[in-house]
Amino acid sequence: MAEEKPDIAWRVIGGLVGLVTAWAARKILGFAWTKATGKEPPVDTESPEVSLGEAIGYAVVMGVGMSVAQIVVNRTAKKRYDAWKSLKQVTPGQ
Repeated sequence: MAEEKPDIAWRVIGGLVGLVTAWAARKILGFAWTKATGKEPPVDTESPEVSLGEAIGYAVVMGVGMSVAQIVVNRTAKKRYDAWKSLKQVTPGQ
């Protein structure tokens, strides 16, 4: 059975949710990195001034953190959108 394509409204909402989530997660993870390490997050992880361990640690924290944030927020937003959409639909004969 073919999967239905998401409607235009969800595509727009999903895109905006994704952008906001990525921005917020980056800010939150950067703040947490600063609190945990006492240093600002590395701007250029390829710079020789950033140790290999710090570069890898930052990449892991950002990668996992951003992915988890995207999954949680997208699933929550989709559930709420689907609930709103089902409330908005009027059943025939009423």
